[in-house]
Amino acid sequence: MEKILKILSGFIISITIALGYPGVILLMAIESACIPLPSEIIMPFAGALCSVTVAREYGINPLNLHGVAFCGALGCALGSAFAYWVGRIKGRAFFDKYGKYLLIRKSDLDRADKWFARWGAPATFFSRLLPIVRTFISLPAGISHMPFWPFFWLALFGSWPWCYLLAFLGMKMGDNWSTLRSRLHGFDMAIAVLLVLGFLFWLYHHLKPEKEVEEK
Repeated sequence: MEKILKILSGFIISITIALGYPGVILLMAIESACIPLPSEIIMPFAGALCSVTVAREYGINPLNLHGVAFCGALGCALGSAFAYWVGRIKGRAFFDKYGKYLLIRKSDLDRADKWFARWGAPATFFSRLLPIVRTFISLPAGISHMPFWPFFWLALFGSWPWCYLLAFLGMKMGDNWSTLRSRLHGFDMAIAVLLVLGFLFWLYHHLKPEKEVEEK
């Protein structure tokens, strides 16, 4: 598990350190374009770089929390726009045929379709706070030809609370890292294990045979 965490966190940290705010935009755009790179790991790490303690450890100036949250939301909107246009141009049949190669499950698409069919445009905003649905809601929006610019702004502002919360938690963890580590032996390892378990659960959900999900 440590090896998985090192690879994943190393990639995210290296991109964020090398590119700064544009790196946050890029990573969150990848996540929102239905590519498996969880925001639950991206934004806390970006938020940790807002901490003076963590930023100094990596030899960079601390990032700004508000800037990180906005860049995360902008990345979500841009990635969602990509998924929207793929859905609008290619349609649902494309994802039914090729989605498995991108770890996009038919059941996830069905769930997003139902959400959009029931709530329409507001689903673009409020679904950003829900796991799984938030990643795939852009596809039915594009397939149904929802007007693009209302979709884009709803995706941007709907993603901001989620990105801000995760970045804030990451920053607070970074600010108190030395204290927490000295008081709780193995605390950093516990956090690492929790992050890895969360990622493995997410990956398991997307790799598990579709029939198992449909039968439940």
